[in-house]
Amino acid sequence: MDTGIICFTMNGFVLAEKIAHLLVRQGHNVSVFAKSRYLKEVSAQQVKEPLQQWAKRMFETKEAVVFIGASGIAVRAVAPWVEDKKYDPAVLVLDEQGKFCIPLLSGHLGGANELAGQISTGLGATPVLTTATDVNQRFAVDVFAKKNRLYISNMTLAKEISAKLLSGGSIGFISELPVEGELPEGLYMDRESLPLGIYVGVHYDRQPFEQTLWLIPRCITAGIGCRKGTQREQIEELFEEVCQINGIFHEAVTQVATIDIKKEEEGLAAFCREMDLPLITYTARELEQTEGEFSPSDFVKSVTGVDNVCERSAVRAVTGGSLIQKKIGKNGVTVAFAMEEWRVGFE
Repeated sequence: MDTGIICFTMNGFVLAEKIAHLLVRQGHNVSVFAKSRYLKEVSAQQVKEPLQQWAKRMFETKEAVVFIGASGIAVRAVAPWVEDKKYDPAVLVLDEQGKFCIPLLSGHLGGANELAGQISTGLGATPVLTTATDVNQRFAVDVFAKKNRLYISNMTLAKEISAKLLSGGSIGFISELPVEGELPEGLYMDRESLPLGIYVGVHYDRQPFEQTLWLIPRCITAGIGCRKGTQREQIEELFEEVCQINGIFHEAVTQVATIDIKKEEEGLAAFCREMDLPLITYTARELEQTEGEFSPSDFVKSVTGVDNVCERSAVRAVTGGSLIQKKIGKNGVTVAFAMEEWRVGFE
């Protein structure tokens, strides 16, 4: 986690250094900032702009922001930049004696509560958690989704599920993926008679509950092959068709894979930019060595040196997975989908 820590006094700076060392040992990338005319000699980055502008910069570049000082200072600094819990960084406040650690913003999705726990454990501080599901020790959809790397399809419905559980209600739970651990109180497996429930999977055409919250694993790789000069629109058209044929959410696709000679293909690069997907490439030899049964093409082999690009590259890019959609071709484009082996778990 890329974290910025800001302090305003010498005691605050000493604490900031302790927290920085603690988080670096846990794999964080940490920057320490100081805003005070009395802290010009300390080994921290000096903040010369107004605090709100510094906070704006942190919101744009950091995953977590830690204030050491009064809560009011932090609230006023970040208030103009608060947008959405899906995108806001974790924001925490500690008093300069390190007695209390308060997650102010993005407690679940942004990881502020978890970070508060890490810092408090290291310092011997008291984490001050105010989120209802934590206080009442109930299942929280956003925490479960974050830990299992699942995309939440509808935040409003996620809130309704939390409210239902907090009031003692029952929520259905169905997963097309293997599930480890015991279901928390209030969740019931395969109870489609319940009006509100959670479905874990990649398929949007499966709606087992009257109100279904889809939690979508980003576990699918799209293997794509294309002729030279293929336009972005041609690739996008076939990609959409393959998603529709399989009833698969766009959000389930995490990357695109192809052969290395196509990495400079502008149409493919433009498609990846449009969809915000990384492009993974492999050599012909790497693809040839990929194990599995693939649809061979003499023409493709004469051009690329390997008999299949889209299926082989998709399988090569996933861990322990397999093809879920073999090659489909149209207008000089081929698309195949492979799905990574994936499971979800309750602690």
